[in-house]
Amino acid sequence: MSFPWANEYKPQNAVTKWVDERLPLPRLVYNAVGAGYPVPRNLNYFWNFGVLAGVALVIQIVTGIVLAMHYYASVDGAFNSVEHIMRDVNAGWFIRYAHMNGASFFFIVVYIHIFRGLFYGSYKAPREMIWLLGVVIFLLMMATAFMGYVLPWGQMSFWGAQVITGFFSAIPLVGEPLRQLLLGGFAPDQAALNRFFSLHYLLPFVIAGVIILHVWALHIPGSSNPTGVSVKAEQDTVPFHPYYTAKDGFGLGIFLIGFVAITFFAPNLLGHPDNYIQANPLSTPAHIVPEWYFLPFYAILKAFTVNFGIPFTGIVLIEAKLMGVLAMFGSILLLFFLPWLDTSPVRSGHYRPLFRKFFWYGLIPSLVVLTYCGAQPPYTQWVVLSQIAAAYYFAHFLIILPIVSRIERPLPLPNSITEAVTGKPLQTATA
Repeated sequence: MSFPWANEYKPQNAVTKWVDERLPLPRLVYNAVGAGYPVPRNLNYFWNFGVLAGVALVIQIVTGIVLAMHYYASVDGAFNSVEHIMRDVNAGWFIRYAHMNGASFFFIVVYIHIFRGLFYGSYKAPREMIWLLGVVIFLLMMATAFMGYVLPWGQMSFWGAQVITGFFSAIPLVGEPLRQLLLGGFAPDQAALNRFFSLHYLLPFVIAGVIILHVWALHIPGSSNPTGVSVKAEQDTVPFHPYYTAKDGFGLGIFLIGFVAITFFAPNLLGHPDNYIQANPLSTPAHIVPEWYFLPFYAILKAFTVNFGIPFTGIVLIEAKLMGVLAMFGSILLLFFLPWLDTSPVRSGHYRPLFRKFFWYGLIPSLVVLTYCGAQPPYTQWVVLSQIAAAYYFAHFLIILPIVSRIERPLPLPNSITEAVTGKPLQTATA
């Protein structure tokens, strides 16, 4: 973001001047997260979660590298190597629990980050590329988390891999060859474990690379803000440092308190007890469930129970399994088109009364219901609830949002960010 009032980096001594002339890394940091980066003055604590997501990724990479030093990617030794880490490696239990719960906290902050973007219209022009890169990061996170869940080679690890990769076989013609290519065979075994371990180790660094692009794209138009009003003058902004570094530091402290509390006092709260049983291909668990952060999408998958075909002819055009797979992936892919589905000129949900009602009383409850139903056995009542919630989820983005953006009468917007903060016009505040 290039504003004429942005502070210019000035080396303080001969050494920093020499470094800046040959490798302008200090200048880059200063302009990215320092006093050289003007930020809207009205950001609330929902804007903390981007930084928290970056911290969570660092925790995952550091703990993951340490775990990889002791992990043995073998169907005969993977489960025992995890037990070895827990029992024999110095602080191994802490590293393993931090990595395991760090994944959950990573998804928590990313989900809040996404919901903030949905409510405040952070996907609208000129920030479409920021949003698209964020969705790419989310997809990479899901792939990384799934492959990581397989590595302990417990009962849920094995059967989760069996079920999830089995979805590919629903794709006509190429589905089964694609599944065999992914697994390296006809079922999860040594080849699959090698593949998943390699990809699980690699993808976090790919995520880090896309995050750099994400932040780079953010700095071109600048940060959004709760009003959705564009920056108009120097009085609308404050330097990122020290104002928002202090605010992010406070948010980081709250995040770490919760993370440490779970890691030390309830490390298995978000896990499944069956994964402490070594994988047995001959013993299917009574109820196979993914990790909690996959539950809404798992519920969408299970919501499709009837084949789609021509009535009274017995001709099946699309099998229920394939429809479920398409819907599950489609529920994420439609986020790519969100900047063009919502055509309202107003960004922030604070000034969109009709949108706000559908968001808080429609979309959020539907996702809560999907999360709950995803953890339940496939009984009729849970399937019906999943179908209703999944129908609303797709209707919200594909039908309701485009209509609301055309018929809604937004509330009056403030003339500037300064006016929204101080209650005074920009000229008065400037004077």
